[in-house]
Amino acid sequence: MRKSPRQQSNFSPISASHRRKFYFFTKMTTERIIPSPNTLVKYDNPTLVSKRETKAGPSGDEGKKVALTADVKRETEEILNTILPPKEWEEDGQMWRQCVSTNPATRLDVVNLQEQLDMRLQQRQARETGICAVRRELYTQCFDEIIRQVTINCAERGLLLLRVRDEMRMTIEAYQALYCSSVAFGMRKALQAEQGKTDLFNEVENLKVEKQDLEQQIMELKQKAEQAERRAAETRMAEERKHTEEIAFLKKTNQQLKLQLEGILAPKK
Repeated sequence: MRKSPRQQSNFSPISASHRRKFYFFTKMTTERIIPSPNTLVKYDNPTLVSKRETKAGPSGDEGKKVALTADVKRETEEILNTILPPKEWEEDGQMWRQCVSTNPATRLDVVNLQEQLDMRLQQRQARETGICAVRRELYTQCFDEIIRQVTINCAERGLLLLRVRDEMRMTIEAYQALYCSSVAFGMRKALQAEQGKTDLFNEVENLKVEKQDLEQQIMELKQKAEQAERRAAETRMAEERKHTEEIAFLKKTNQQLKLQLEGILAPKK
């Protein structure tokens, strides 16, 4: 990860020999080591795990002071490695490790961290509101860097911030699990509703077909009823005509019989 001019200006002065060693090591790691992911957390240069060298420290009171300082630094490194585990990878059969930086942060580093955060939020087009994985990732990196800076100055405060970070992560994971279960429940209900809608559509189609059949039956029954009414009317008219003819015939017969009877009963002159 390349450092900005502000970060480069925070380095303490070093001797020419150390600069040559640093340049050689930086060049070697740049040529042979895969660069670490772009993150807001400051990391030291990668180290070869299999080729660590321990240098003998000075003796006497100065040695005790150096040893005490080394113990404090080692303890800080252990705490930092617990909070932010080192990155390890293998290349050409050799194991490389990259730990977080143990250099104390200055006011300029904090300002630079804020600028880097704002710049990356804008570059990666993070959402300002709502759920955004990019914004959460960048703020997580920023919080880890703040924990690193605080831990170097006060390990206890850093461990307390670690508890806060873990609690926040647990809360977010709980919300994520709740969200996933809610989404699954919603999808299940949506599928059920879709299935129910399909069933209702099928039922509507069946009812439409049944309605058409019933309408066809009604039309057929109406036609049959009309035909029956016509036949009944024709039959009634025929019977009435026949009845009228029979009455007329009977009246005529009755009249003839009456005349015959009167002719028989009338006295002869």
